[in-house]
Amino acid sequence: MTTWSIGEAAAKCGLSQHTLRWYERIGLLGAISRGGDGRRRFSDGDLEWLSLLTKLRATGMPVRDMQRYAELVRSGAGEAERLELLKRHRDEVRRALASQRECLKLLDAKIDYYASCLPGTPETNAL
Repeated sequence: MTTWSIGEAAAKCGLSQHTLRWYERIGLLGAISRGGDGRRRFSDGDLEWLSLLTKLRATGMPVRDMQRYAELVRSGAGEAERLELLKRHRDEVRRALASQRECLKLLDAKIDYYASCLPGTPETNAL
């Protein structure tokens, strides 16, 4: 089985070593195996879990909700609560995306307006 050092794991998942240690300390990661030298060794499963955590965090899930989700997953139970937690978060992500779409529409309108005011701009020439 291939394993990775904390530095390699951090590089693979785009997090810092400090963040990986913190995730372990606050319970987002289960116990990470250690080599004969006492250093952390991350498995493929650990990296997959970190990928999920990274995506949840990138979508704005609060750390407290991530901790609860991790606790439920490790317990092997609580599927209904996991489902509800993920559905609630999906609703939040959808609201955030809708808000971002509105902001993008406003930016596009402003760009179109200013582009139309300037002769010879690429946006004007493309029309």
